[in-house]
Amino acid sequence: MTLAPLARVSFWYLRHGETDWNAQGLSQGSMDIPLNPTGIAQARAAAEQLRHKGIKTIVASPLSRARVTAEIVAEALGLPVLLDPDLKEVNWGVQEGQPMAEWFADWVAGGPAPKGGETFAELQRRAVAGVNRALLHPSAVLVVAHGALFRGLRAAMGVEANRRTRNAVPMWCAPGAEGWTID
Repeated sequence: MTLAPLARVSFWYLRHGETDWNAQGLSQGSMDIPLNPTGIAQARAAAEQLRHKGIKTIVASPLSRARVTAEIVAEALGLPVLLDPDLKEVNWGVQEGQPMAEWFADWVAGGPAPKGGETFAELQRRAVAGVNRALLHPSAVLVVAHGALFRGLRAAMGVEANRRTRNAVPMWCAPGAEGWTID
């Protein structure tokens, strides 16, 4: 199955706020781990940063850490939250709940998925499909999702994929003549 291109439309991206598993360096994947108090505070701070940015649509992963982050932002902006299951974090199979380890960089580079998990290519296809659907809504769109999912989007943008995405730090993603910029 070929990868559809990412729509060349600017959008905001926000990784969910911190969870206890983030703080412990554990891979959450598709497990529904809630925000911790720091994560809730981070989401509130992100909401303030996103005021007056012209956001008209918020689309989020249905996993609670992303959904609640999106709901906190949405309340501040007076918008509803749309959920898209394709924006869920990657399924890491047997690695979920385990410390992040050496296998991760190889996985991003196209190596095998952990037993029972998704490949990076599968995640990337799903991420692009979800964001492309989100970008059909009125702009500016805010996508609230996950770190590995953003790695898949970064790969689709043609920028370095294996970079950590900080919790609850809004990023403006914009296509340009010489490629995508992420600020």
